Amino acid sequence: VQLQAPGGGLVQAGSSLRLSCSVSTHTFSRYTMGWFRQAPGKEREFVAAWKGSSSSTYYADSVKGRFTISRDNAKNTVYLQMNNLKPEDTGVYYCAADMRLITSSIRTGSDYDYWGQGTQVTVSS
Repeated sequence: VQLQAPGGGLVQAGSSLRLSCSVSTHTFSRYTMGWFRQAPGKEREFVAAWKGSSSSTYYADSVKGRFTISRDNAKNTVYLQMNNLKPEDTGVYYCAADMRLITSSIRTGSDYDYWGQGTQVTVSS
């Protein structure tokens, strides 16, 4: 399983940006997809996830109401729509995939089996 996440970029605070992540698998709909980010000097943190088996979505408190995760199973792609971006949203964003995650592990990056290469998002003030 390979994940590719092009995109990212430099935007001003208050702007919007959409990240995408395509997954090479024939069973994409069964995968839980997550987005994580890592700011310079900080640990990787959970951003959002879509649980494959239930279509439930999960968000970090810091992005709730501003970010939306969605997926297109026909295109094997998961998206992260980021609105009202803030400078503290700056970081490298990673998409991750796993087929067997239980709900309690969705926010734990180490429990995901597959990762994309990361894409830089920089929000200027």
